[in-house]
Amino acid sequence: MSGTVHGPAVQAGAVYGGIHIEGAAGPGDGRAPWQLPPSVPITDREAEQGALERHRERAEREGHAALVAVSGLGGVGKTAVTLAWLHSLRPRFPGGQLYADLGAQSPAGPAGPDEVLSRFLRALGVPAAQVPATIAERAALYRSLTAERRLVVLLDDAATAAQVRPLLPGGRSVTAVTSRWRMPGLTVDGCYALHLEPLGPEAAVELLAAVLADDRVATQPREARALVELCAGLPLAVRVAGARLAARPRRRLTTMVRALSEEHDRLEALAIDGDHNVGAALDLSYQGLPSGVARLYRLLGLHPGREFGAAVASAALAADATELLETLHDANLLIDAGEDRYRFHDLVRLHAAAKAEADESAADRATALRRIADHYLATATRAEEIVDPQHRTMPRDYGPVVTAEFPETPEGALDWLERELPNLMAVIRRARPAGFPEVAWQLADALWPLFLRRKFYEQWRAAHAEGLAAAEELGDERAACRMLTSGGMGELGLGSHERALEMFERAAGIFEARGDALGYARTLNYRGLAHQRLGRLDGAAELYARAAEALPACGDRRAGALARLNLADVALGRGLPEEAAGDADAAYTALLEAGDTYNAARAATLLGRAHLDRGLLDEAESRLSGALATLRGMAAGYETARALESLARLAERRGQPGLALGRYREALDLYAAAGRADSADARAVRTRVERLERAAPD
Repeated sequence: MSGTVHGPAVQAGAVYGGIHIEGAAGPGDGRAPWQLPPSVPITDREAEQGALERHRERAEREGHAALVAVSGLGGVGKTAVTLAWLHSLRPRFPGGQLYADLGAQSPAGPAGPDEVLSRFLRALGVPAAQVPATIAERAALYRSLTAERRLVVLLDDAATAAQVRPLLPGGRSVTAVTSRWRMPGLTVDGCYALHLEPLGPEAAVELLAAVLADDRVATQPREARALVELCAGLPLAVRVAGARLAARPRRRLTTMVRALSEEHDRLEALAIDGDHNVGAALDLSYQGLPSGVARLYRLLGLHPGREFGAAVASAALAADATELLETLHDANLLIDAGEDRYRFHDLVRLHAAAKAEADESAADRATALRRIADHYLATATRAEEIVDPQHRTMPRDYGPVVTAEFPETPEGALDWLERELPNLMAVIRRARPAGFPEVAWQLADALWPLFLRRKFYEQWRAAHAEGLAAAEELGDERAACRMLTSGGMGELGLGSHERALEMFERAAGIFEARGDALGYARTLNYRGLAHQRLGRLDGAAELYARAAEALPACGDRRAGALARLNLADVALGRGLPEEAAGDADAAYTALLEAGDTYNAARAATLLGRAHLDRGLLDEAESRLSGALATLRGMAAGYETARALESLARLAERRGQPGLALGRYREALDLYAAAGRADSADARAVRTRVERLERAAPD
């Protein structure tokens, strides 16, 4: 033997009982670390915690480690939810708990895996002097020490999958990762991804009550709900608002609601000096963005509406924004709204707008906002051309711009206009204060096909009121007259017939003062419509007759044909089907020659009704069936319903009550879809349906 002694040794002259000698701890002395921060109360996250636990149980059954990644917006409660779940696992995982803040948002930059591994090894009992020098050796020792332990690990605020991967323990441990970024890279490691959304109103109110710990939520429920809605369901925001109120027990919730209602101050109000701050949390996410992504974030903060497509982002940036949008989405600063569309969380939208104000010049903000407005104006104009190519007779002021794509059919164009209507209305409202009033009236004008076909009457009224104000600010009398006449048609749909007549007569006065004979002649038709709706059929007929004569003489045969169509409608109302048939037939021919297939189909419906009233059933069916086919193809729900109603009457005349009932019911559905369920037409159809159902209940 060599005589060399390995390990600790003691030299002593005498040894007595009661002496205990322990060796110095070697690598991994078996101590269990318990490093998780304390959990905080959470509300309405049972479904999320249940999903995490089901994944863990499945991993345990299959004999491997469980790895989860919880992502979401800063302040949405990622760490709180994850901690609550991990703390509940302590009895099953006696090997300990490791915790590391990976510092993705730290001003000093994310923590390196080598540094974190060193801390983990020391927590597991490895003396500092025995921690290996290289990251590969540290990772190998870490996996060895955890191979037989039942351990939970929380890697909080991770930046990338590459930062996380060396920190995954061995054996059958549970590892949870939280991040503001989605981490698809961890899927190759068998990761279960959970994305947290803000709380719903009820859960947010419950959280507010827990923070306040008094009776203010119970005694002021309406104010409590308003408060959490202004916090947009973000748990951090609710906690901050609650903490500020808790410090002032006599203050009513109304005071905080009032403070948060001022949008430009909302983020400042959601802060506690020296502690939690919603704006600061969002600042950290923003500071971690690449420069191009950060600029897109700022510019999207200028977007007037709540939701937008990828084309809008490219228009704002004046460059392809597809990849940058994905980065914003991965950073959880944008919410995927489906179908290549995105939206901001309400508080994030305020933050992005504040960053645009701070980091973009006034000129650059104005230019980007105009590009966004031009995107909507150009795309709406394209949709208008597809649905109603005869409508646009006045200029549109936009330059080269990115436009949205949609199916170039009337149905596809109308669907795009309807889907984007909230954004289009937001642009109309924003245009005049932003310094480009011409966009307001031109965009209102471009919405005419949507308003006419799908009857969004309240938006019709609001758009043309703002468009009129913009035209008057510009001193553009032609534009003002367009807003008055088109807006007046919306008032007729709303049942405000006197108001519509006032608008039409005001336009007539402007045209007459300008010496614009054609414009004045067109108002004859509009004024006739108002008189007809007011029940003044003689006055309506006289105005229509004047329009039918004056408009072709002024060079507008199509408008003259529309006047003849309206004359036919009045004649039917007065019980003069032969006169109605003559006017409807003349209108039909002229409108087809003008390429106006929509109004030609309306004339065919009137002609079919006139034939029906005259007892010419075969002729009526031919005209009505042709009109129905055309109108269905143009997505013109209201006019389709009128054609169906007439065909149902025809079926009744032929003794076909079942066919009549089916057509009446379809017409009712279309009236309801067009927002006309309570119109006189719909009420008349409902009466016929009830009569037929009583006669044949089976």
